[in-house]
Amino acid sequence: EVKAQYEEMAKCSRAEAEAWYQTKFETLQAQAGKHGDDLRNTRNEISEMNRAIQRLQAEIDNIKNQRAKLEAAIAEAEERGELALKDARAKQEELEAALQRAKQDMARQLREYQELMSVKLALDIEIATYRKLLEGEESRLAGDGVGAVNISVMNSTGGSSSGGGIGLTLGGTMGSNALSFSSSAGPGLLKAYSIRTASASRRSARD
Repeated sequence: EVKAQYEEMAKCSRAEAEAWYQTKFETLQAQAGKHGDDLRNTRNEISEMNRAIQRLQAEIDNIKNQRAKLEAAIAEAEERGELALKDARAKQEELEAALQRAKQDMARQLREYQELMSVKLALDIEIATYRKLLEGEESRLAGDGVGAVNISVMNSTGGSSSGGGIGLTLGGTMGSNALSFSSSAGPGLLKAYSIRTASASRRSARD
């Protein structure tokens, strides 16, 4: 009876142990399957992360290339700007020099114009005076009678001057049938005129 009781107890203990191990095994299998699913999910997540990392790395490389291009473009633009600025400064200096030369040329031309106007005015005065003197001399000689009229012109030209005055000098002896006058348009130009006449016959009071 004791043996039967031990055998019954051992049988019950074996059945309980097998049931517990079966339950434990099933639990472990379920946990293993769950862990396997978790592992597969983790691997999938890792793969997705790797792909995202590669994509981000490619974007980073692209952005780095764009940055390098932009830096090169900025450096080139700065260099072009410096060259353009230097060119503009050089052109400005050239224009200022040309403006200064133009001012000097204008001043020189103005002086030359003033000189020419002075000479023209002097010549106009000479011509008018010469005409009046000739008319007066012809009138006087027509009354006395003349044999010959000699007209001589002497020009004396010196150095150039920046500005000249106008001077006119008349002189002579009308009784001796000689007349001379001179004019100057400045210190650089001098002209002298002389008229000499010789009487061929003189009218008397009777004639």
